Order: sequence, then structure tokens, then C-alpha cells
Amino acid sequence: MTKSNFDAEIVRSLASLLDDTNLTEIEYEAQGVRVRVARNVTVAATYSAPAAVAAAAPAAAAAPAAAAPADIANHPGAVKSPMVGVTYLAPEPGAAKFVNVGDSVAEGQTLLLIEAMKTFNPIRAPKSGKITQILVEDGHPVEFGEPLMIIG
Repeated sequence: MTKSNFDAEIVRSLASLLDDTNLTEIEYEAQGVRVRVARNVTVAATYSAPAAVAAAAPAAAAAPAAAAPADIANHPGAVKSPMVGVTYLAPEPGAAKFVNVGDSVAEGQTLLLIEAMKTFNPIRAPKSGKITQILVEDGHPVEFGEPLMIIG
């Protein structure tokens, strides 16, 4: 792109739109020119589990994560994250987890929450089965498409 066909006002408008909507990135394309404006955002968890639960969770989650093969995302029972956000395995601090390894789940049952832009989104079981692995830890960030759990 040459300087003569670059319109800095488009970038300013997109940056202003990011601020107005609290988005982290936006992309615009017109007449063969594509502009992407993004900002770095640090996600701070506003959810804190009691110390006893927090201490037990990493130990329990570390074993399945360490045993998971690199291609776990291709597992037929993998439940993948539909968004970027922070995972919560319980509905509120101190409450019991939605599911545990070994639990049987029904299609549509809530497995966990993902907080994205201050909204808690329920992640539901895509099929019935048994939870064989939980691949995420409570309060940790996840990426789009990242495997969260395995339903066998």
C-alpha cells in the first residue's frame, strides 16, 4: 500500500469505534484495501475461588493436561472453546463445579462458563456421554478452538 492511497482517517475512525464499543480488534476492507486495528488487553479475573479449592484444582487438572497427546484437539469427543475468554468451572466462587471427570452429561448440559467482555457464556455439552478429561483450569484464559474437555 502506498502512502498516497492510505487514509489515516479510516484508522482513527476504527480506533474510535474500538473505544466506543469496548472491542479489542476490528477489521475493515473496501476496494481491495484491508485495515485491521487491534489493541492489547490484559484480562484480569474477577472471580476468585477459595484457597482450598484453588490449591486442589491445579493438581487435579495438571495430570489430565500432562497426559493429553498433542492432537487432543482432533479427538472426536473434544469440546472446543467457541471464543476467547477466561474459564470458570463453577457457577460462582465456592460452589461445586458444573462437572467433574467421570460425570455423565446430557446434551445441552452446562459444562463451564467462559467470561468474555464481562459476559459469562455457558458452554454446553454438544452430546451426551461421560467426561473423561478436563483440559482447562479454573480462572485461566483460553483461545478460540482450544479443547476444553473430552466427552467419551
